[in-house]
Amino acid sequence: MAGTVLFWPRTVLFNSLQFLIFFPIVTALYFALPPKFRWALLLGASCYFYMAFRPIYILILAFTILVDYVAGILIDRETGSRRKLYLIVSIAANIGVLAFFKYYNFITLTFQDAGARVGWTYPLNPLDIILPIGLSFHTFQSLSYTVEVYRHRQKPERNVGIFALYVMFYPQLVAGPIERPQNMLHQFHELHRFEYSRVVAGLQLMAWGMFKKVVIADRLAPFVNQVYDHPQTYTGISFLVATVFFAFQIYCDFSGYSDIAIGSAQVMGFRLMENFRMPYFSPAVSDFWRRWHISLSTWFRDYVYFPLGGNRVPFLRRYGNLLITFLVSGLWHGANWTYVIWGGLNGLYLVLEQWGDMLGARAFPNWSTPPGLRLPFRAVRTVITFSLICFAWIFFRARTTADAFYIASHLGEGLANLPDDLQSLSFIKANILMRLDKDEFIIALFALPILLLVELLQHRVRLRVFIERQPVYVRWSLYYACCATLLFFGAFNRAKEFIYFQF
Repeated sequence: MAGTVLFWPRTVLFNSLQFLIFFPIVTALYFALPPKFRWALLLGASCYFYMAFRPIYILILAFTILVDYVAGILIDRETGSRRKLYLIVSIAANIGVLAFFKYYNFITLTFQDAGARVGWTYPLNPLDIILPIGLSFHTFQSLSYTVEVYRHRQKPERNVGIFALYVMFYPQLVAGPIERPQNMLHQFHELHRFEYSRVVAGLQLMAWGMFKKVVIADRLAPFVNQVYDHPQTYTGISFLVATVFFAFQIYCDFSGYSDIAIGSAQVMGFRLMENFRMPYFSPAVSDFWRRWHISLSTWFRDYVYFPLGGNRVPFLRRYGNLLITFLVSGLWHGANWTYVIWGGLNGLYLVLEQWGDMLGARAFPNWSTPPGLRLPFRAVRTVITFSLICFAWIFFRARTTADAFYIASHLGEGLANLPDDLQSLSFIKANILMRLDKDEFIIALFALPILLLVELLQHRVRLRVFIERQPVYVRWSLYYACCATLLFFGAFNRAKEFIYFQF
């Protein structure tokens, strides 16, 4: 139609038609171009990918990239206190940008509220600031570079374009995985040839990530939103259902993004780190945090927890280090006290777990679980761990601390009458279906066992290798079935952004 302009969305979402066009074009051009030009293509594509959100914000990335690029070279060149000075400049520049865009209004409103309580007027006012997508992710990725150069674990990158690509590589630009320079920088200098088996494996992982996102996460979202946006109108069973649904929503949303990111990079020959490893099958909270958002957990371990002393200090200080690390992690996730409480809860879980393990080892030094009880014992511990993690998710998802405490304090409300209430269709519609589309509920309910089954099978066999060994007709039947499932059951009509884009 004459005069029509195609306006792209705020981002080139992985679950959008735009990405379905963007990805194959960039990938085809990548393999068609001579190797020496490929990094430039990826850098241009990454800039476009980011600028689809808000073009002017590319200047923020350019500023931090230039600061860290120059800082890396100067840190490597200098000795003594000047090296530390350049590292401090790099940290200050990155954290300063992050603090302004993410925390300025939070700090301002906090001081205004505190001042109002004592009759003092705080002189600054909140600003109309739009948080750049993925700011926390690429800030941490860039910071890891200068820290690793300072620690003599990474040589500085002399090609400013390659370094910019390390920070901006589009598959993991806005929500990770948060890579380290030792894993990524050298890959941009390597020759990646087209390999059919690798491309197929990458596309399989992308399809699985898309299944998690559009068939599970986006189907669960309406039920979670309905309860958490109006908590005062629901009872305990609704809170339990919505909280468990949110646990799977955020897992499928974020791990789905990671799968698509890792898979799309794999298609072009790049290896990104694993970011999730069956976290809800963890028998302990410490194990959960070794499996959940691995790239961020290890980042805080290496750059916050270890510098504080880690485990090499007396146990009381070690517990303090854990709490500080998780409080900072909570604040990293968002400028809201709900995230700080969420981080503090998880830190407290770990402190109590370590303390309990220490007391148990002292009280029963020769204890070992009988072989016949190991599986039931692990199952019980897994259920307890999942319950604790879900309870903490309440504070992560709630809009305000008041909402979070209301939900947490009303979880058991009405559960005593639940067997009788479940016989009433009106009760089920109002408190479990939340008066929403029952088809959404049924699709999600059938998809969740598929998720858990696939993850259990992945633990025992490499499914992608198993599929690769099957006859052609079996493989392509599975591919067609996967595509049909996505098309018929995926919630594409909502065009939902990934949850972690806001961080």
